[in-house]
Amino acid sequence: MNLTISGHHLEVTPALREYVLTKLSRVLRHFDQVVDVNVLLTVEKQKEKDRRQRAEVTLHVKGREIFVENSHEDLYAAIDELMDKLDRQVCRHKDRVQDHHHASAKRLDIPAQGN
Repeated sequence: MNLTISGHHLEVTPALREYVLTKLSRVLRHFDQVVDVNVLLTVEKQKEKDRRQRAEVTLHVKGREIFVENSHEDLYAAIDELMDKLDRQVCRHKDRVQDHHHASAKRLDIPAQGN
């Protein structure tokens, strides 16, 4: 798995990197077929003070890319909400990938006994 954590108008400190890794490990516990993860942390240069911190993740799994983004006043809160969203998306993708279809008893090829 390739992991890239980058910042835009922001320096990614070791504490911030460790926080993202611990939150991401909870998501990756559900689904282990992840190929690539890109995390982008951004401080937007806006006049208004609210919702300036933005976090986004692009998770590349076999056959699909999952993109999630979230904004908040606090970057750590944005990361928390982002990982909750990503967790739901990954669980939904995992349910779609799993085979829930079972062969019914009528369709099974059982040879006739007796006669």
